Amino acid sequence: MKLAIIFGGSSYEHEISIVSSITLKSVLKKTQKIFIFVDSQRDFYLIDENDMKSSFFSSKEYLKKAKKLSLSKGAFETKSLLGTKKVEFDVALNLIHGRDGEDGKLAGILEFFDINFIGPRVEASVISYNKLFTKLYAKELGVEVIDYVLLRKGEQKEIPFSYPIIIKPLRLGSSIGVSIVKSEDELEYALDVAYEFDEEVLVEPFIEGIKEYNLAGTLADSWYLSIVEEPKKEEFLDFDKKYLDFSRDDKVQEAQINENLKENLVKNFKQIYNPLFKGAIIRCDFFVQEDRIYLNEINPIPGSMANYLFEDFENLIEKVATNLHKEKKIDINYLYINNIQKAKGKA
Repeated sequence: MKLAIIFGGSSYEHEISIVSSITLKSVLKKTQKIFIFVDSQRDFYLIDENDMKSSFFSSKEYLKKAKKLSLSKGAFETKSLLGTKKVEFDVALNLIHGRDGEDGKLAGILEFFDINFIGPRVEASVISYNKLFTKLYAKELGVEVIDYVLLRKGEQKEIPFSYPIIIKPLRLGSSIGVSIVKSEDELEYALDVAYEFDEEVLVEPFIEGIKEYNLAGTLADSWYLSIVEEPKKEEFLDFDKKYLDFSRDDKVQEAQINENLKENLVKNFKQIYNPLFKGAIIRCDFFVQEDRIYLNEINPIPGSMANYLFEDFENLIEKVATNLHKEKKIDINYLYINNIQKAKGKA
């Protein structure tokens, strides 16, 4: 199997996507790979594997050295004086974090051009990219979420929670623009920071001592689930810590939890995943307080694809690639128009 890893994008998480792609370069040792970079101008470039170093992109050396790509039916292509040449691969992997990758743009492009890919489809992207939509979706499925209130820039609205609270831009990941507010004196500044990234923010109570667990997985020919991870507990993982987290390739220890809790986490994960996220490897982050499970967030394209949570990540990629969820083909036969023409005597 030949895998095309698509990364970069016009996003605040552009650099994180580069880190993830470099990590997968080393993780996927047996898989044949090519790399497709999307720069801040949303142009596509074919990147040689030997050039997969962060400085190659930060220095903009790719503009001089990499081949620019265009899209056609079923393929990416390079152009030269001799014509166009198809870039050969079996399946693409959407590894663009944040805007472009997780908001549905790339999914729509790949589906439109009939390119096989691993990643969330358009509807799944839209729902998981927006924190409000995620909560509404989870509640509709019977999965609990932490209380919240939505604030819009320029809007005056009472916050019904006691301090501390947490402020989150509505459409952003990697803790960018997120603040823990411990008193009313800190509120205005935290909102100003969040509004730099999004005109809508979500406010939640910050619950001291709550347990957090992560679970990743996919549904291919059967369910493939990771171990349950209990992230190293700190008050708050800021952008810098999460940035480093995206380069993880070493396996982590499984959380020491009872079977009942593990079964309930798995049950909640499956409820969230199926059928909306078919074709993707996702990670769900859960909060647990007094045996009650709350969905914190859905990571439709987790950092480095959460490879460190799986025993055999390379085999997992192969399984998903050979069991992809595809759009239903629609046969356009013009029966309606032809019948109208016949009725008018114009057949």
